[in-house]
Amino acid sequence: MSAINNQNGFQEDSRRSLDKKPSEDITEKIIAAILFCCGLVSVLTTFGIVIIIFQVTFEFFQEVPLSDFFLDTKWTPLFAERHFGIWPLISGTFLTTITAMAVAIPLGLSSAIYLSEYAQPKVAAILRPAVELLAGIPTVVYGYFALLFVTPFLRNFLPLEIFNAMSAGLMMGVMITPTVGSISLDAIQAVPNSLREGAYALGITKLESIFKVLLPAALSGITASIILGISRAVGETMTVVIAAGQQPKLTVNLMESVETMTAYMAQISGGDSPRGSLNFKTLYAVGAVLFLLTLALNIVSYWVSHRFKEKYD
Repeated sequence: MSAINNQNGFQEDSRRSLDKKPSEDITEKIIAAILFCCGLVSVLTTFGIVIIIFQVTFEFFQEVPLSDFFLDTKWTPLFAERHFGIWPLISGTFLTTITAMAVAIPLGLSSAIYLSEYAQPKVAAILRPAVELLAGIPTVVYGYFALLFVTPFLRNFLPLEIFNAMSAGLMMGVMITPTVGSISLDAIQAVPNSLREGAYALGITKLESIFKVLLPAALSGITASIILGISRAVGETMTVVIAAGQQPKLTVNLMESVETMTAYMAQISGGDSPRGSLNFKTLYAVGAVLFLLTLALNIVSYWVSHRFKEKYD
């Protein structure tokens, strides 16, 4: 009887597909064409941005040798004595990024583990949106909070400059925590319950099962969340502009003022440099380096997520 019902249902579906009106086919084709155009616009926009960035960057390197850009240790393109060494900007970017990830990784992973394995469903339903709400706060608010609250507080204990890498990095870490925590939580919850039950059946504790079973099984998603957080920190602008300062220094001292690549780009884009001048072209040269760094991070994230991805039946 069930076989006859299935056969009748199949025949009805086939009859419906055959009875389609021509106008319905035209509507579907129009919708498909619109969606294709939307995807094509995004791809062409990306290619356009890349072409413009590297076109002006090529013009920049016709005036500034590659050796000065990659071997000089000073960045003073706006001074009378010009230096175009990119390393002070890269140093400031990495300094704030490392500080941010030192905060975001433990906080994000800890919140993901708690919400997945320890929190009650009602508590998790409240805490997860509250944590993700941090990602919705404007970055300029984080910057001013770091400058007006975090820095004065830390100066009671540490000899910080008014603008410093530590305060900016700490606030960036808080800002990036929802990114790391949310993606890590999804990766941990995607691990089948059979692995948890098998671990408990062997007599190990919940904490041991988390570190020996769940986290290794969710490694690809967790690693991808960390790399995505690093990309977010490298590309952050307003927090470092306000809290870290605009003094390009080749230093590893978190207490000093530094300038990141994005902060310099914000400084130049303010309109003080004439369009087409060498100072203006430095904006695109720094942007090209930033683009290549984020591209490399995205490639690494894609490779890691597929290399260590676990498949379960």
